[in-house]
Amino acid sequence: MSDNSAEVFHLEKEPAEAAKVFGDQLPLAQKYAELLARDGDLLGLIGPRELPKLWSRHILNSAVVAEYVEDGQTIADVGSGAGLPGIPMAIMKPNANFVLIEPMERRSKWLAETVVPELGLTNVKVLRGRAEEAPLANYDVVTARALSALPKLLRMLAPLVVSGGTILALKGSKAADEIAESKPLLKKLKLSSFEIVTAGDNLLIEPTTIVRVTLL
Repeated sequence: MSDNSAEVFHLEKEPAEAAKVFGDQLPLAQKYAELLARDGDLLGLIGPRELPKLWSRHILNSAVVAEYVEDGQTIADVGSGAGLPGIPMAIMKPNANFVLIEPMERRSKWLAETVVPELGLTNVKVLRGRAEEAPLANYDVVTARALSALPKLLRMLAPLVVSGGTILALKGSKAADEIAESKPLLKKLKLSSFEIVTAGDNLLIEPTTIVRVTLL
């Protein structure tokens, strides 16, 4: 007799690295993980198959990107979705200001009405809309995770960044190829340089790969 019951996915046990990454901010990260696990599937934020890697692949992977953010900066997280990487970064950097830009109503509403108030994140605002609707040349740093290929992403994000600011695009093993495809956009988008950097080298088993783009 075959078993047709639904597959059950369990929330990943909090890794030991979490305490090292978040320090005294760990309780906020734990609360965020609880909210994601509770509401993720229902609101289309994160699928049940992601629960066994919620900490390692999503929360910690995002949090360490805060290494490239300074206190006092204003950061836009475009296509924030479930708040990744913006919420973990905001937990890490309480003295930086974050704007989470998300076009889907149920996601932006969840971020604004559930996550931000329940975590008490006074350094986070939520803007429902697309990147094109955000204030131009208004951000020191712009982040994006799993949004689109780098050439398209740069066309979308470059207008949002102040002169001399940076774009942090979380990427995988094809980062170098995407940079090569983006080189023709240097002059048109007033880009200064591309480089592949990593975050969490001394903290995570698999550090986060980032394409860092600096504007002129």
